Amino acid sequence: MSTTYAGPATITLTEAELDPYVTHASTRRWLTGPGLPGDSGLFTFAELSRDGLRTVADSTGDTDRLASDLCDQLVIGELVGPGGLETESVLLNGTTGEISTTYFLHDRPDLMGRRPLAPSLERLLRFATATDELASLRGQFASYAGRFGPKTVAEASRQLLAVFQEGTGGEVPPFWKMAALIRPLSLVAGPGTLSGLALDLPARLLDQEFGRGKVARFEDVDFPATLTHEATRRFLRETGLPEDAFPFHLDTDVPLATLAEYHVEHPSAELPPRAAHLIRLGGLVENHSLVLDGETGAVLDWSESDATLHPLNTDISTLGFTLWLLHRERAIDEDLSHGLTADTHDQLAATMIQVLSTVDPTGTTTQAGRHYWTEAFRDEAGGVL
Repeated sequence: MSTTYAGPATITLTEAELDPYVTHASTRRWLTGPGLPGDSGLFTFAELSRDGLRTVADSTGDTDRLASDLCDQLVIGELVGPGGLETESVLLNGTTGEISTTYFLHDRPDLMGRRPLAPSLERLLRFATATDELASLRGQFASYAGRFGPKTVAEASRQLLAVFQEGTGGEVPPFWKMAALIRPLSLVAGPGTLSGLALDLPARLLDQEFGRGKVARFEDVDFPATLTHEATRRFLRETGLPEDAFPFHLDTDVPLATLAEYHVEHPSAELPPRAAHLIRLGGLVENHSLVLDGETGAVLDWSESDATLHPLNTDISTLGFTLWLLHRERAIDEDLSHGLTADTHDQLAATMIQVLSTVDPTGTTTQAGRHYWTEAFRDEAGGVL
């Protein structure tokens, strides 16, 4: 096997190395010619350089319990999973050139199955390149730099979906359909220049998403004296937050209370330091409270059951984006015309984590331990996604 370097590592195979695994003519030409990148934003093919071509049967050592259509599939790489998510392996059909994915279940290979990914290596790399270009706003998506808002999201989504429809007969695999429908959502809000916050959310974005009368705005009389972060006060007055945006429920019955004041009425675990400067905005599921640091505007997750405080979002603007993102995803999922299937939760979670981490790294970091949004996206039983 040879590895050439021209910028990013490119993995190519010799004709002898393809025998007897790959008989598909155009796939052989691709692997001996353009080759595969060592890795990209979506995939890594490093193990192909390290281990060479191998079949799924070789990798499991169990041909008796594997489905017949899996045994001779070739393992060439894996998806890149954000936030430590378990990743799927990328498979090549050496006879047809088709690409699919699978999870290796070494203890239960009889439960392994395949999910379609691309009709060929050429299409796989074209799709991955387009997705990477959207993420970095270069190449065919360079014109979107500096453009934000719902119209920009819709335009980018249509353009990316058009790329995926080429060569698939319009039958876009769920992985790419999710990429086209969800990844452009990161373009809805630009960096904060007017608001003094991390993001400048478009005017009435939350009203349009959640409905008129379902977004609560506050008056100064509603704020505790310890809420001194002016940009946060302005956001709560002018933009507001949705009253009910699962898994968040806003406190609207009484003026906003500090965590110390809330504890008097709802005693639970020991309070964190500076509880009088932490303002409870509302509840999250599983005995979690969403709180604001009144001085800095940071948004935190307070676990009432184990008395721990962790970063949740950078500020109130990125919290608003997160709630909008979750509601938009559910609307997309409920639209039967999009044809997303129920067995792709893991791919959906990875896509959502990628989008949120692009807009607000605080929203998905795990450096401080268990992180609420990361875990919520992953937890299929919890129903957040």
